[in-house]
Formats: sequence, C-alpha cells, structure tokens
Amino acid sequence: MPVMGFGTYAPKQYTKEQAEEATKVAIDVGYRHIDGAFIYGNEVQVGQAINAKIADGTVKREDILCTGKLWLTNHAPERVRPALERSLKDLGLDYVDLFLIHTPVELKPGDDPFPKDENGKLIFHNTDIRDTWKALEACKDAGLVRSIGVSNFNRKQLELILNAPGLKYKPVCNQVECHVYLNQGKMLEFCKSKDIVLVGYSVLGSSRAEGWVNQNSPKMLEDPVLNEIAKHVGRTAAQVAMRFLLQRGIVIIAKSFTPERIKQNFQLYDFELSCENMKKLEGLNKNLRYLSLDGWKESPKYPYHDEY
Repeated sequence: MPVMGFGTYAPKQYTKEQAEEATKVAIDVGYRHIDGAFIYGNEVQVGQAINAKIADGTVKREDILCTGKLWLTNHAPERVRPALERSLKDLGLDYVDLFLIHTPVELKPGDDPFPKDENGKLIFHNTDIRDTWKALEACKDAGLVRSIGVSNFNRKQLELILNAPGLKYKPVCNQVECHVYLNQGKMLEFCKSKDIVLVGYSVLGSSRAEGWVNQNSPKMLEDPVLNEIAKHVGRTAAQVAMRFLLQRGIVIIAKSFTPERIKQNFQLYDFELSCENMKKLEGLNKNLRYLSLDGWKESPKYPYHDEY
C-alpha cells in the first residue's frame, strides 16, 4: 500500500469535475493510492481520471491502488456485492484494490443513503458485522476486490471480526481520523500488534464541511508549536503534520483541489523530523475528533463511546 494516498472527498463547494481534474493532477504528481467512496458521489469522475491516466500511458492499472467503501445502508450480506459492483461500474474498473466497510454504524437498508423517520431522525439497523464481513470475503474470492478492510472501527469492533469463527481474511487496514490533535496512539499500537495497517484521514485537521464538523473547532494548521517547527525545518505546517504521521508508520490520505497544494502535500520524502520535534508534536494531542458523528450516537454501533 503506497503510504501517501490522495483523498477524493469533496465539500459541496467543489464540482464533480473538479474532483476528476484534481485526481489527474495527483496521479501526474506521483500519487498511486486513490481513496474514494460511494457516498462521495464522484466515483464516475474519479474513475474517468484514473482511466485517462492509464490511457495516456502515465500509469498502468496495476500501478494504482484504488479504494472504495461500503455505505451504511448496504451492510446486509445480500446488498454487499451489488454495492461493490455498482462502484466498479461507476469507476469503470474490473476490480478495486481495497474495499472498506465505511463505518460500523449501519442504517436501514435501501436506496436512500440517509433514511429518516417522520421526526427526521436517522433509522439505524443492526446486521451482525461478521455477516457483512463474510460477504466481503466472498467478493474477494470472486476477484472483485484484492484486499478488504474497515474504517472508523474501534478496538472491540475490530476484535469482533478478528475473532469471528471461520475467519478467512482479516482486515488489512483500519482507516480512521488521525492528525496531530488526535494522534491515535493506542489504536496504532493495537493495529500494529495485529499486523493491521492504520490509515489516517483528515490528516490536516479537517475540510470543515458544514453539517459534519463543528465550525468552532480549533484550526490545527494554525497551531503555534506546529508552525514553529515548520519554520525551523523550512517546510509548511501541512508537510510537518503529515511527516509526523508517516514517521509513526501511519499511511496518510491527503486531499486538496489546488494543484500547487497537491504537489506540496506529496513532498514529504526529502526531510525528517528529529526526535525532539516528534515529541513536541506528540505533546499536542488533545484527543480532538473533528468528525465526531454526534448524530449517530443513538446507534448501538456508534464507535466513539470507547476510548479507542
């Protein structure tokens, strides 16, 4: 798995066409890990970008690690393969390299991605996640996906799968929010002990998407300690924040729709943070979760009641 991934989630102010162009830029810059999801609503455009770069000879299909994600309304075993096949059709690909259960929280099965009752409350559902996992294993056996994993799972939820009777393939990764203010030290330690890769999203803090993120939350990239270190090493605060995660063995997903920033975010391999600076950055941890998903707390599968 390439340790630098390009994230394709786009806040509302960006068009789907911008997602396509940004993905092309990312591949030109050198990204080979493209992280997508059904709910981002732009798999068609991301797939067009990947296929355009294959067609013009920039990359071969086997050079790209393309990630898709199973949405919350598709946990029922009979819905797993059709959901994956829909993503493959939209992407214009024969297989994805990695397919993740997007979150352990499940919503009522159906075509409405956010089903709500007459009071406007989300309707949760409760399929045994181990049954969902078995359906993913079948997709892997069918050649529709090369590897399978999870996202936003806590330790107990990971262990439920790891200890499942007849487990055929364990999750290769757990993709979670991870940054200087939420450094996921305990989850990282647990994943390493199980030979599971920790993949971090929102590595620069957050896109601050309205409706998902508290607009009053602190802006991580404005942190004075982070900026002091960045100035000292002659890098941007974003580069230092990402290098911090890389040096801890975390795979990072960075997203931007600005070509210059896409290039900057990839320039992490020609410098190293000292032990002293790593300790300073570790000291910034606040266990601050930008994407706390408060509206999902009533789900029996809400993952953030536990410490990790």
